[in-house]
Amino acid sequence: MATSVINHHQYLYSNNFQAKNYRRTESRKVSVKTIRCDGTGENERVIKVKNGNDSLEICRVLNGMWQTSGGWGRIERDEAVNVMLRYADSGLSTFDMADHYGPAEDLYGIFINRVRRERPPELLEQIKGLTKWVPPPVKMTSSFVRQSIDVSRKRMDVASLDMLQFHWWDYSNPGYLDALKHLTDLKEEGKIKTVALTNFDTERLQIILENGIPVVSNQVQHSIVDMRPQQKMVELCQHTGVKLITYGTVMGGLLSEKFLDTNLSIPFAGPPLNTPSLQKYKRMVDAWGGWSLFQALLKTLNQVATKHGVSIPTVAVRYILDQPSVAGSMVGVRLGLSEHIQDCKAVFSLILDEDDFNNIQEVTKKGKDLLRVIGDCGDEYRRA
Repeated sequence: MATSVINHHQYLYSNNFQAKNYRRTESRKVSVKTIRCDGTGENERVIKVKNGNDSLEICRVLNGMWQTSGGWGRIERDEAVNVMLRYADSGLSTFDMADHYGPAEDLYGIFINRVRRERPPELLEQIKGLTKWVPPPVKMTSSFVRQSIDVSRKRMDVASLDMLQFHWWDYSNPGYLDALKHLTDLKEEGKIKTVALTNFDTERLQIILENGIPVVSNQVQHSIVDMRPQQKMVELCQHTGVKLITYGTVMGGLLSEKFLDTNLSIPFAGPPLNTPSLQKYKRMVDAWGGWSLFQALLKTLNQVATKHGVSIPTVAVRYILDQPSVAGSMVGVRLGLSEHIQDCKAVFSLILDEDDFNNIQEVTKKGKDLLRVIGDCGDEYRRA
């Protein structure tokens, strides 16, 4: 995306904010190279996330596997793996999962073995499996961390995890630093290729970097409705080179033609909110500005989509990928139940112009500031 357009979207901060938040970072000299991802078109299908000597090349549109955890419909194992192969064959080669996403890691293990047997080595090299570890708030000993990571390695049938994204529920418990130091040790042993975070806020991300822990990315909720990462966190990310991987970017399917011109206040008048993700992101819409404003946003997105000959979800993903410090965006895969390969592939060739951004922002500026309503990235998971 052109520099003028990037600047058009960038949040401007006060000198007081910069002085308060980065004085310590400068003094510690956190040495992470900044990664730019300003290009558009097919040449940005993949991007490298990096911190020091640690790096991983991922597809910028990731296949999110939260939908395998239940609540979206029954997943049939063999068909699910067949669909994963179709995604990989089409160039959508990065899969995101977690230890608590039902059978997600096991499905990946079956999938990667089929790739080893049935596909050329070049495809195997392109495929990346990103998982998460969400531990209970127990003492983070080296043996506990090691055993937990070994479970994921076994389930995914890999000697080394491509990326381990770490989540921590309670910041008042400093055990997250112990866990991350042990994860860094496992990375040095070759059991993990890159260490990353999920749903950490700006303050804790800075503390982690100041403790010399080389995280390459932070996975956060980020959509046209939820622009919180572009307010507080993006400045730290640009300063240190840590990248954002985003989820909720199509809001569980709310950002689609399916919900255009619908009135959910009338019982049975619109599509049912029958999945955990639809219910979750409907609450986000309510916090942001309500269904009427959301309809205005969908109408604008539909105009942009029609102009470019793509779908609303494709526009929604492209918009977030064009934001500063965003390396990749998640699109959920309901393996064997629905498929979004063509919409996802269209993201790579879509170029939004300044009129598109202006028209979208004309609507979004009418919504509430979710940073004030909810708090920083991940705060929605840590409320009492």
